Amino acid sequence: MYVVTGGAGFIGSNLLSVLEARGLGPLAVIDRCDSEHKRRNIAKRTLAATVAPEQCLTFLNESAGKIRGLFHLGAITSTTERDLELLEEVNVRLSRALWTWCARHGVPFVYASSAATYGSGDEGFDDDNSLQALSRLKPLNPYGASKHAFDLWVAQQVTAGADQPPRWAGLKFFNVYGPNEFHKGSQASLVPQIYPVAAKGEAFTLFRSHNPDYADGEQLRDFIFVEDCCDAMQWLMHDNRTSALFNLGTGSARTFLDLAASVYNAAGAPLAVNYRDTPQDIRGQYQYFTEARMDRLRAAGYSRPFTTLEEGVAVTVARYLSQPDPYR
Repeated sequence: MYVVTGGAGFIGSNLLSVLEARGLGPLAVIDRCDSEHKRRNIAKRTLAATVAPEQCLTFLNESAGKIRGLFHLGAITSTTERDLELLEEVNVRLSRALWTWCARHGVPFVYASSAATYGSGDEGFDDDNSLQALSRLKPLNPYGASKHAFDLWVAQQVTAGADQPPRWAGLKFFNVYGPNEFHKGSQASLVPQIYPVAAKGEAFTLFRSHNPDYADGEQLRDFIFVEDCCDAMQWLMHDNRTSALFNLGTGSARTFLDLAASVYNAAGAPLAVNYRDTPQDIRGQYQYFTEARMDRLRAAGYSRPFTTLEEGVAVTVARYLSQPDPYR
């Protein structure tokens, strides 16, 4: 059995689809299916169990001996969350408990970190696992800080020679897009936000640049198709022999205008954008450039090429967003 925490969410539900298609089961989900969107995210999957988060450790203990791998993707992912105790409980303490459980039971462990741990990017985007390198990073929001806290804890465990899962990987996801994002609302990637506007031939509003080094719409992100993330996670669970914290992006930053143009093109409409000021409450935390350094994952042996932005957006629109049933 493979267990996916956050399995009814965006990346988790896509991972379930990939695992099922590859005959890797049975599959169990640990998540709170508290919206119609999340229920529909997993409605097409055949699942051995769907477990509420508060029953997570009980379920794992009862299933010990049957679990072949644990993908820990469940988290508070809102970059505007300000409840520090909630972030600590869900993103740090639960993650430690799952790591410890996997170490005790000899279960491979793949978990989600975030590119938000890099903060402004002033220290670069090098997925150096050393405590010295990690300690230099300064996340810009509480969400990023909570993810960074667990990365640091893992590095401390490894450095101290403490028990660890037999094979593990942490993934610093960059800007992931694809199907099954509807439950995220304003926190979803821009692809599902732009598409309905583009489909009507109207103009979408992007954030204006408040940095003189970047023109409006020229802010840069490393956008990665969720299918590539799922393939890498499956590889890390089964084939990787280098346990480490890895970046997961494409290694090529693209502009928000590139992203918008890809969506409008997939919708069969000419590009049309407006701009508005970046809200004051996030303006000081806004990243103008992210680009994953990918040589460490490549050196570990992962060789599959990443999907281009244009191709990934076209697939997302054609197979999902434009369909009567847009869920994977």
